Order: sequence, then C-alpha cells, then structure tokens
Amino acid sequence: MTEYLGVDGGTIAYEVAGSGPLVVLAHGMGDSRAAYRAVIPRLVAAGHRVAAVDLRGCGESSAEWPTWSRTAIAGDLLAVIRHLGGPAVLVGHSISGGAATIAAAQEPSLITAVVELAPFTRGQSIRLGDLRVSRFRRGMLRLLGAGTFGSVPLWRSYLDVAYPGTKPADWTERLGRIDALLREPGRMKALQGMGRTTPTDAGAQLGNVRCPVLVMMGTLDPDWADPHAEGTAIIAALPSGLGRLEMIEGAGHYPHDQFPDQVASRTLAFLRTDATHA
Repeated sequence: MTEYLGVDGGTIAYEVAGSGPLVVLAHGMGDSRAAYRAVIPRLVAAGHRVAAVDLRGCGESSAEWPTWSRTAIAGDLLAVIRHLGGPAVLVGHSISGGAATIAAAQEPSLITAVVELAPFTRGQSIRLGDLRVSRFRRGMLRLLGAGTFGSVPLWRSYLDVAYPGTKPADWTERLGRIDALLREPGRMKALQGMGRTTPTDAGAQLGNVRCPVLVMMGTLDPDWADPHAEGTAIIAALPSGLGRLEMIEGAGHYPHDQFPDQVASRTLAFLRTDATHA
C-alpha cells in the first residue's frame, strides 16, 4: 500500500513491508520503486522491514520539484528514514547511489550501512578509448538522446542495452509501466533534470562516510567502459577499510532487476558481516 510523506518541495511516495531492522531502497532515474519488486520479498523473508521509495518526480511521488540533485534526493531519503524511525541500511541505484553516499556522510546516526548498485557517485569523464567499447557507445548515444529530446522510445532503447542478455520474466509489463509513467505530465522532465546533474556533490562526500559500503557493479554495465575500474575508484575514495566491491557477471546497469537473487543474497551477507561488525 502506498504511503506519502510531505517534504520541502513536494510529496514522496513509498511502501513498507515486513518487520525487523529497516532497509530503505531507492531506484535510479526514469524508474520507480517497482525496480525492486523481486528484491523486496527476499529481504522481508530474511527478517527486514523494507521501505521502497519513489524518488522525487518519479512513480507516485509528486512530479514538479525545484531541483534534482543527489543532495536533494539524499534529503528526501533521510526524511523517510526519520519518519520510519531509523536508523536504516540505505540501498541506492545509479543516481541514488550518490544520494546514499551523501545521506550517510550527512547523518551518520541514521545510516548503518550503504549498498550502492551501479552508482554514479564520482565526477565522470569520457576518454577517447571509451568510445571504442561498443556497449558503452551504444548505451551513451541512447541515453543522451533520451535526455536531450525527452524521448520515451529512446529511453526504452537504452533500457534494452542496459539489460544485456537476461531480462526479467515480466519484461513486457515492466517496459509498459515505465513507458506509461514517463508519459505522465512532468515525469520525463524529472528524468531530464536528473540526467543533467553531476555526481560531484556525492564525490565530495565519499571521504566523510563512516559506515560500511558495498558497491555492486555489473560486468556489462553500458554506463561505463570499465565498470570494475569505476567501482574500484569509488572504494578507493572511501575511508580505508570501509568499502567492498563485488561484480555481478553478465549484469548491466540494473543488477537488482536482472539478478535479484544475487543482489539480495550479497546484500544480506554484507549486512551479516561488514555491517554487523562496524
């Protein structure tokens, strides 16, 4: 059942399932909390209270907002955690990975651990050699086209590259729901606004994080020419000993949707070890 929380600038939608230690799930741009539909039951079955959040401008959250920065998204997520009586483990995908970094640095008492899935958490630059990587070139052209022209078909084309090989069993329904949401007033504007932001605010906070961090990257993620190198750089920017990188073989930019069993099991193992002993 959808619940709503009023924050500065609008209303954030979320749903809660299960009982136990709180885990908050935040999706990437152009998506909704439905991205975690296969992960939520696994976390609940393991004894967690799970809150899946629609980012500002996405899903059932209000559409119009004054800013789309990771810092603003972090503020929304922290407000949800306070409302639900944190602390919490914060899981963030893509743009929300950067937001999770900021939230952990700003409010260490509210965040016990962070899981970042294919996160944009550092300033990005493209080298000439990157464009020789076919999946990166194909993904980037579609991503830039969708953002520049506000094109839903180009976003769907990007998603086909971002989900290499394995597709969820409900792929047709999933695409249909994303398509319908992005055609609602203001939703494509939110995607474009997020796409124009840079992760520099998140990168500036990496050294201030004090909780354990698990970064998961797909080996075939088209958003980077070398996903492993990006994950390694994030870990290196964290305080020594706090971060761990795990690669998911065959996954693209949505490992939690392509391989929910792996993402859930690795998250739970991380919470039993690193997070417990922090």
